[in-house]
Amino acid sequence: MHQSLTPAALTDEQRIESAARGLLRSIGRLSQILFRAGEFGLGRGQVAVLDALEDGPRRVTSLAACTGTSQPRVTVVLQSLEEQGLATRERRAADRRVVEASLTPAGRDLLEQGRRRMATALLRGLDAGVDDTERAAGAARDALTTLLNAMDSEHS
Repeated sequence: MHQSLTPAALTDEQRIESAARGLLRSIGRLSQILFRAGEFGLGRGQVAVLDALEDGPRRVTSLAACTGTSQPRVTVVLQSLEEQGLATRERRAADRRVVEASLTPAGRDLLEQGRRRMATALLRGLDAGVDDTERAAGAARDALTTLLNAMDSEHS
């Protein structure tokens, strides 16, 4: 039988672990809500590939690594994005074995419009429950940046 402990009866480690689980659930839920608000008309995997292409052309192997997807899956996603005019694939002239994918202007526009809708939804949510929206958004950004920097250095 599982015994429920009051917060005072929990150790510091248990409280931190509980907070971390709550943070993960909240981040996941917020991510779902914002993705839906983006109205991309694409699946998350497709948007992740477009997002990864935003900084410039990438090899399929690099896309697989940065999206946490297998190479065959990335190839399928790229084919779909290419058919929709959102990305292109080209073989490198210097090494015909290497395929690089790029974002098209239509793909860039889709990302920008979706992100704009996501930002609007986020600000609307903050407006509904926070007195100083700009300060709250900045504090949340700063806290997440601190967490990401700590985790990046830990896993580098």
